[in-house]
Amino acid sequence: MRAVTLHHDGHGLNEAIDITADPIADGGASHNYEFKIGDRVVGVIQFQKGPRNEIASTPGVTEAALLAVLIDRLQGFQAGPFACRENAIQLTKLEETLMWTKERANARARRGVLGQNLK
Repeated sequence: MRAVTLHHDGHGLNEAIDITADPIADGGASHNYEFKIGDRVVGVIQFQKGPRNEIASTPGVTEAALLAVLIDRLQGFQAGPFACRENAIQLTKLEETLMWTKERANARARRGVLGQNLK
């Protein structure tokens, strides 16, 4: 396992969340992430490993699904008492990221390689 520290901001709260990931796989990315606070596991994300339509693949969350969760959460904050400029900017950037994620899938579908380990 390897440590992920990109969320650290120097204020101590995010540093209390330990994130570990499995080794980077053949495709260039990790597929499993574990979140701990102290000795307590508070979350696990298993990403899709391999083409979704192949039997040998490991089912998991996609980047689009994770982005949808983050967008939903920030939309909730923006509709409540914690609305702020910074959340609005985050929301805009996440929505843009989701748009590009969908565009990548659309381009792969047009090329006939969506759901396959092909470029």
